[in-house]
Amino acid sequence: MLDILLKRRSIRKYTGEAVPREKLELILNAGLLSPTSRNRKPCEFIVVENRDTLKKLAKVRDHGSVMLEQAGAAIVVIADSELSSVWPEDCSIAMSNMHNMADSLGIGSCWIQGRERYAENGQSSAEFVRDLFGVPQRYELQAILSLGIPAEHPEPHKLEELDQSKVHWEKF
Repeated sequence: MLDILLKRRSIRKYTGEAVPREKLELILNAGLLSPTSRNRKPCEFIVVENRDTLKKLAKVRDHGSVMLEQAGAAIVVIADSELSSVWPEDCSIAMSNMHNMADSLGIGSCWIQGRERYAENGQSSAEFVRDLFGVPQRYELQAILSLGIPAEHPEPHKLEELDQSKVHWEKF
């Protein structure tokens, strides 16, 4: 697991090729297997593969989402806010699991924050997603995971780079 975490990097440049369906399904399974508070499972996933829709989705943020134009796919992570008050944490765990699964399969990915962000048109990113995909009001947007065949391969992290001063034993 530590090797996966060292190697995993956010990838923002893709070749534009499609992500194989079997790999998408494995990535989604990692999200579906994620633990949630009281096992309420509020997270839901919208898979986007259509090139025109990906280009529209690239405008979900006023910056930081342009990589969706060349992505092979994206997973929009939303949650039924009526099921759980801690849906942001539940969705974050699912995002993290899918991020790591993608990397383990050789698929590049990048977390695009959606909650409390704004689209290019000034609308909230959540409203933008509601309009684009017909999402009911009780669902909240957490984030979007861009996926694609990497066009770049950043160097892995090194254990020596870790800031051990962030770790506190027994007291702060």
